[in-house]
Amino acid sequence: MQKWNRQIQSLIEEIDQCILLGQDETLSLAQLSSKLNYSPFYISHKFREISGMQLRDYLRYRKLAFALKELRDGDLSILQIAVKYGFSSHEAFTRAFKEAYSITPSEYRQRPCPVVLRTIIKPFDCYLLEIGGKEMSSFSDSIKTYFITIPAHKFLHIKNYTSIGYWDFWQKQSQIPGQDCATICGLLDSIPNKLDDCGGTQADSSSGQIMAFINDPQGRICSWGIPLAECYGVRLPADYNGEYPSQMLLADILEGEYIVFEHGPFDFESQNQRVEAEMEAAMNKFDYAAHGYCLDTTPGRIFYFYHDCTRFWKYIRPVRKL
Repeated sequence: MQKWNRQIQSLIEEIDQCILLGQDETLSLAQLSSKLNYSPFYISHKFREISGMQLRDYLRYRKLAFALKELRDGDLSILQIAVKYGFSSHEAFTRAFKEAYSITPSEYRQRPCPVVLRTIIKPFDCYLLEIGGKEMSSFSDSIKTYFITIPAHKFLHIKNYTSIGYWDFWQKQSQIPGQDCATICGLLDSIPNKLDDCGGTQADSSSGQIMAFINDPQGRICSWGIPLAECYGVRLPADYNGEYPSQMLLADILEGEYIVFEHGPFDFESQNQRVEAEMEAAMNKFDYAAHGYCLDTTPGRIFYFYHDCTRFWKYIRPVRKL
């Protein structure tokens, strides 16, 4: 099954690239299935088996997600956006948009509000499939360590006091109505001006979304016996005053000093466990006092966790001077 998950993932990535490049002619089932050398019927069957939806429905929702970001961030007219993303008319685009988001394109443009975008499906998500690399090695000096000051900002997030790790976090959140992975990632994807966003309409719809741990302001104790909650969300400018989903929290994060432990790009499938071991070793052996600092456990301070193996793996921990 993992082989098929990987093949469908490559198809999904191809779909987003074709949408971005305006290559609608390559988005037919026949064209897509030919890339995998299977019949259109078989590809359609496997796509639905793995993703839970028809390929044609996924195509429509992804086009609408790209179109929504154009409405939110761009200057093209509604008709131009409709044509750009393959809709036959202004009216056809409006019908599809309202069916998907319960608001018309013109209403959304006048007052952008959080909606659940159809984020890119990730059937070969190494994190959720728990297939991180088995390759191990001794600790190396591949971790960069440095101090930074992060300006004041906001953190829009959900949090869980009982989860331990990405997979466990989403397993527990899926038991809470409206807080499953697809819904939360879709809502966060629709939020503008994310500080860590690599680009509004790029293929990776989770851009700007990060894991975090927050020293709970109310001092609520998590399952580990300390006042720390695991979170998932996005960083926003300090002056952000837009709408945000009712099931999320918007925290003010004050300017503060942090230490960064950073590893460069790596192959998740073969190297994840090695890199994780190196990160843990680097953090455990670091002598904070020798640099005049200690970890800051003040309520409201936050630990950020950036895990993007195509760019870097970063642990960002709050510190204060001794």
